[in-house]
Amino acid sequence: MKIQQFEDKFLAHYSYAILSECESKVVLIDPGRNPEPYYDFAKQHYAEIIAVIETHSHADFVSSHLEIAQTTCAAIYASKKIEAKYELTPFDEGDVLAFGKIVLKAINTPGHSDDSISVLLEHDGKPKYLFSGDTLFIGDCGRPDLRESGGNMDAQREKLAAKMYYSLRDKLMLLPDDVILYPAHGAGTLCGKALSDAATSTMGEQKAGNWSLQPMSEEAFVKELTSDQPFIPAYFPFDVELNKKGASGFVDSTAQVKVSDSKTDQLETGIWIVDSRSQQDFKKGHLSGSINIMDAAKFETWLGSMIDPSEEFYLAAQDRETLERLIGRTASIGYETKIREAFVLTSGEQIMQPLDLENFKENQEQYTIVDIRNASEVSANKIFSSSLAIPLADLRSRIDEIPLDKPIAVHCAGGYRSAIGSSLIASLVGAHIPVFDIGEHIKEFDQQPAAH
Repeated sequence: MKIQQFEDKFLAHYSYAILSECESKVVLIDPGRNPEPYYDFAKQHYAEIIAVIETHSHADFVSSHLEIAQTTCAAIYASKKIEAKYELTPFDEGDVLAFGKIVLKAINTPGHSDDSISVLLEHDGKPKYLFSGDTLFIGDCGRPDLRESGGNMDAQREKLAAKMYYSLRDKLMLLPDDVILYPAHGAGTLCGKALSDAATSTMGEQKAGNWSLQPMSEEAFVKELTSDQPFIPAYFPFDVELNKKGASGFVDSTAQVKVSDSKTDQLETGIWIVDSRSQQDFKKGHLSGSINIMDAAKFETWLGSMIDPSEEFYLAAQDRETLERLIGRTASIGYETKIREAFVLTSGEQIMQPLDLENFKENQEQYTIVDIRNASEVSANKIFSSSLAIPLADLRSRIDEIPLDKPIAVHCAGGYRSAIGSSLIASLVGAHIPVFDIGEHIKEFDQQPAAH
């Protein structure tokens, strides 16, 4: 037997291939959008992919389960509660998938979502590995508020959180301490709030150190799990529905994106331009109606937060190679179909002037300071007493809250988000008032003592 863990660092996503070496068969769990790494693994081991297991309908990335099934004739296994639009082999409590000396058992573990399952791997009759999906993470458990909408959302979140309490205690905590834990996400995901950097653990380690597995009342657990969770990007509900339907083929879909070596003469007004160049190049010259979402680790997250899945957008990059790579990353959240056109860009007619730092230091009252960090960050450390706090994810919908009687200075914690926020504000109100990005200079004003 061999288990291969695959990591998408940008989305902090782990997927898995389980190989039965005696039968040369592979089962995949929670594959990402691009199926090629899984095909390569199977080819390397002269093995056949016989099944894909989805632990739930994912919100933060698009799975290639349907494409793999259509290409390899593998069966798709998932809970019947997933409400799939594709042909599904139900995989719920009591259901088993056996191949070689490996037995995979479904465990219904609602809490992150009602359709969530965990998968226990037994080898030679002994429980060895737990693929926990978004139920149990290393150091945390899955949040219960990513897909519930309509009605009393607080009540729905609390209902799922209560289910998580019992899924952990009545199901997963009963497993032996030496069972190795393989979660679907690591640190950096928005599917939880306190994940470890580790890629794997044991149930014993988690019972000892994971807050969600400690003795506490249901009420205390629900309160903790539903408080201070990260924001929910706009694309999450879109991905849930796309995964229930099944996405089109990765290569074919990305190949349909129109890519140009230079800007089209006439871009349609009213469509956002996502400019992925460095903030320095962007500020020197960009196109009207642009948002500066730089080519960096959180590109997908902020693309799917600033651009609604109902919208089309243009994608600009510094060169063709970067464009092609970013189209692939865009496809990981299902947004490649939203690209009106992708083109190489080196400059533009719009300029963002640099902040006069000394003037700002001496005359802060002459600026409207907009803090676009998350609410939890602001409450823990408000850097400017007079600042207006609007989280970046809410900025488009709350733009009217920003007064236009003074120049606007935007900050986050390090500079990446402020490049997005300042460019967005400048595109929406910049004709009326100067907009500045405090950027990395924020570190000169953040006097919070270092943690000990």
